[in-house]
Amino acid sequence: MSQRSGKSDPLTVYPTDSSDARPYDVWIQPGLLAEAGSFIGEACPAHRYAVISDSQVSDVYAKPLLAALASAGLEAELFKFAAGEWNKTREVWSEVTNGLLRAGVGRDAAIIALGGGVVGDLAGFIAATYMRGIRIAQIPTSLLAMVDSSVGGKTGLDTPAGKNLVGAFHQPSVVLVDPMLLRTLPNHQLAAGLSEALKHGLITDAEYFGQTRDQLDLIFGRDSDALCRLVRRSIEIKADVVSQDTHEVGYRRILNFGHTIAHALETVSGYGLLHGEAVAIGLWAEAAIGETLGVTAEGTAEEIRDVLVEARLPVELDSEIETEKFFEALSRDKKRLGDEARYSLISEIGRVAGSRESGWTQEVSNETVQEVLFG
Repeated sequence: MSQRSGKSDPLTVYPTDSSDARPYDVWIQPGLLAEAGSFIGEACPAHRYAVISDSQVSDVYAKPLLAALASAGLEAELFKFAAGEWNKTREVWSEVTNGLLRAGVGRDAAIIALGGGVVGDLAGFIAATYMRGIRIAQIPTSLLAMVDSSVGGKTGLDTPAGKNLVGAFHQPSVVLVDPMLLRTLPNHQLAAGLSEALKHGLITDAEYFGQTRDQLDLIFGRDSDALCRLVRRSIEIKADVVSQDTHEVGYRRILNFGHTIAHALETVSGYGLLHGEAVAIGLWAEAAIGETLGVTAEGTAEEIRDVLVEARLPVELDSEIETEKFFEALSRDKKRLGDEARYSLISEIGRVAGSRESGWTQEVSNETVQEVLFG
């Protein structure tokens, strides 16, 4: 893609192990929403566009996006669903898909996902399955989606049995990140996104982890330069990992650090915990598990805990979490291999444990998990 005047260079994701996906650009620039039409028209050409968003985000950003698309001569229509993780279901997928069919959206159309992680996951799965697959452009509006879920092609729906148990890999054609959209994001949502950024530092880049900690005041102050640096480095890390393992059969599993615990917590909380909040608890807990096993350097969990508290994230389990229900949810984790619960752990801040031979994961007994989480 050619560079626009005044725009920084994009990051390019290369899904090298996938025959059905092309390289795509991730553009990071304040004010990008107003120019979305020209970027999408070039990178994701289509006869018409279906903008999929939720009831909260669409009230704020759908109108300016539709105006930007119209100014570039692109025909687009809005399809929205009720906001909330609990609406990332097969039922809502069916409702939105039926709406597309009623509107006569065909295979020559493309999806535009406008929203946070829930919108990106749901719209991505719709794009992966509608008419056997159509193109999608991602415009993330939450920090969590900007630094993590909009890149990599994972899509998914939640079920009563657990989170993201129905889904597909479907890479976007382009990702447009406008940090100015974070000005309307509540602080607890911003903090939730920080958990994924901190995770990226924990698994690959200790310096980035420290820089994020040192710039928390700027980040919560919505400093544009600080946000751009944060998003860009996180996407660099994730793009590098994803490019090596598009379908999560090996190295990409390191991105699951903190997530085995987190997904079980989300399920038993009825998705009352934000994903990033659950991940924060998972980061601390899985570091503590690693210390118990002798895999993670002593004192790592405490250091992580201190930074999470500074980042306004939870580190304690809700007293109402029932041990039995937690382990029931854990038993349905999609990353299990046979009867084994597998965890991605770190050896120290900035370095993952494991190897290619171990699949970058380690078996952890429920007894160890119970000791760390429930005492």
